[in-house]
Amino acid sequence: MNFLPIVERELRVASRRRGTYWLRSGVALGVTAGCAWIFLVMSRASSREVGQVLFYALTGGALLYCLGAGLRSTADCLSQEKREGTLGLLFLTDLKGYDVVGGKLAANSMNACYGLLAIVPVLGLPLLLGGVTPGEFGRMAVVLVDALFLSLSVGMFASAISRSWRMSSAITFLLMLLFTAGFPALGAWVAYVSKWNNPKFEFFLPSAGYAYEMAQDVFFKRTPMNFYWSIGTIHALGWIFFGLAALIAPRSWQDRPAGARVLRWRGYWEGWSFGNSTGRQTFRERLLDQNAFYWLAARARLKPAWVWGVLGVLAGGWVWGALKFQKDWFNEVLYILTAIILNMLLKGWLAMEAGRQLSEDRSLGALELLLSTPLTVPEILRGQRLALQRQFFKPFIAILVVEFTMLVATPHDLLFSGERTQWIAVWLAGMFMLPADAVALYWVGMWMGLAAKTPRLASSSTAARVLVLPWIGFAVFLTFAGLMSAQYRQELSWQVYLGVWIGLGLITDLGFGFWARHNLLTRFRELAAQRYQPKMMFWKRLLGKRGGI
Repeated sequence: MNFLPIVERELRVASRRRGTYWLRSGVALGVTAGCAWIFLVMSRASSREVGQVLFYALTGGALLYCLGAGLRSTADCLSQEKREGTLGLLFLTDLKGYDVVGGKLAANSMNACYGLLAIVPVLGLPLLLGGVTPGEFGRMAVVLVDALFLSLSVGMFASAISRSWRMSSAITFLLMLLFTAGFPALGAWVAYVSKWNNPKFEFFLPSAGYAYEMAQDVFFKRTPMNFYWSIGTIHALGWIFFGLAALIAPRSWQDRPAGARVLRWRGYWEGWSFGNSTGRQTFRERLLDQNAFYWLAARARLKPAWVWGVLGVLAGGWVWGALKFQKDWFNEVLYILTAIILNMLLKGWLAMEAGRQLSEDRSLGALELLLSTPLTVPEILRGQRLALQRQFFKPFIAILVVEFTMLVATPHDLLFSGERTQWIAVWLAGMFMLPADAVALYWVGMWMGLAAKTPRLASSSTAARVLVLPWIGFAVFLTFAGLMSAQYRQELSWQVYLGVWIGLGLITDLGFGFWARHNLLTRFRELAAQRYQPKMMFWKRLLGKRGGI
């Protein structure tokens, strides 16, 4: 047998995918466009200043990209095989755990590695501009590769120990958050309690952010060993999680009978989540009277509680800050930051939940069974809307109330009289876009849940279309507005900027919303009858032949 046969096979399969090449080209194009934007914005700055800003902007964005690679690429690769019942077939041969895990890691990490590789040539531009030394460039490259390896290995470990994509994604996110920010925060808290002058650097070693900071010349020259220790720790953690995944995968694919203790705790959890038999029956009758699919999508009664729980934790942190810092806590910058966090949290959560039920039912073949009943497509869509409304409507109202309170509570002496109108207009615009984006996320999320291959791809595609695309357009507008202002020496008013931001958001919401609604009402049965509709070539779609996304 060849050495690592699964790796060879998976690499051959990945090399034939169009997405492998499109992603590499897309990342390179996006990074080049970002560099061009920085050059245009800093056209009057010195080459040294441009090089430094360009280098740290690119490496900072690349670090975030690497830290999230495991969540995107490997967090669901083994768990998906378990759900489909194909992982056990691999272990019926003489393949070892490291063969399977290594093959899956190589195949699912290829796009992430290609994306990082596309950034490296552009990172050479700051070397030519000045302000960055070759040593700093080399250390940053090592940090990015190490962070990528750790993230991918953590995703493989989480996928090996779970069957649900939500559970594996949550484990991956929490572990990466623990290493990146949790241990440094713990070190800072221990130093504060112990009244040390500085936190112990051992708490910071697993953090890729700390390694990124230590890679900079100004910090590396002071304590070079801290950088090497951090890099070694991150690399060792990556191999530890890879080894754990290789050991766990051959033992976690079987459906073993649960023990008495597991069954007892599972019963506690189901009783807490779904209620007792009497409460479950009452809840079922009440929801079925309104809509049958509503009951199917809203059976887990704790979903609204999870949303309120997260908002409660954020509220507790906000109250703690208010009690500790008192008057210094109440300022317009913190108000804006709080509103942004709340809005993005609820919008991202809605994007993840909007199409999840449809995506899971389609992959299991349940939608075909539902469509063979008297249920119609509009009734299914209405049931999903009621389930999302039950989970998110009241939290959205609460956020709007909080934002209006912050608007009213802003002291008049913090703003000049001319800025008061601008402040009110910005807040009202943000409050207006919150429900507008929510409606668009509802329609686009359900369509992507039908058309995308996995729930993870459905949620990311929904967020990219509704939430990310308007900001890209606004950044392009800011670039051209800055160039025109520099040429004609005339600044645009704040009303123009605000109007363009609202206009781009509404155009995106209406365009994608009506597109998704039309597809749902006309092609729902077509996509529900197949597990995955492959993407058709551009010219076939242009000529009118139907296909998936």
